[in-house]
Amino acid sequence: MIARHARLREEADVRRVRSRGKASAHGALVARVLPNHLDPPRNRYTVIVGKKSGKAVQRNRLKRLTREALRGYHPYLRPGFDIAIVCRGRLEEMPDLPAAQECLRRIFAKADLIDPAADLDPAGGPPLPGEPVRTGWTRPAAPRADTSSEAQG
Repeated sequence: MIARHARLREEADVRRVRSRGKASAHGALVARVLPNHLDPPRNRYTVIVGKKSGKAVQRNRLKRLTREALRGYHPYLRPGFDIAIVCRGRLEEMPDLPAAQECLRRIFAKADLIDPAADLDPAGGPPLPGEPVRTGWTRPAAPRADTSSEAQG
């Protein structure tokens, strides 16, 4: 599941991204990308699967595969974008995680979303198709308020 802070939740935001966002497609996936003006800059995602993709079981599997592939790429993408991933194909076109990773890798490269500084990461950059996902949905550490007795003082 996509972490709450990284979800594009409001229907108006999803419609705005789908109507105004720049489209990049590969295989069964289409990504609509629109810059957001959040402070601090961060990416927000939504995964959309229409009824043409099959019954509920197939649609949910497509969403899970796409979200898992997205989880691996999240730390390596340039921040500051709202991204709507639309699954337009059926489960036969994207049967497993390596296929979803390949689609997203090509889409993000085409949309120029992969951060060049991400290659400096000791984990070795975004996962290649077939590699296990090594990262998670982590939130940047927020400064904690000092609650000691001296601060209340």
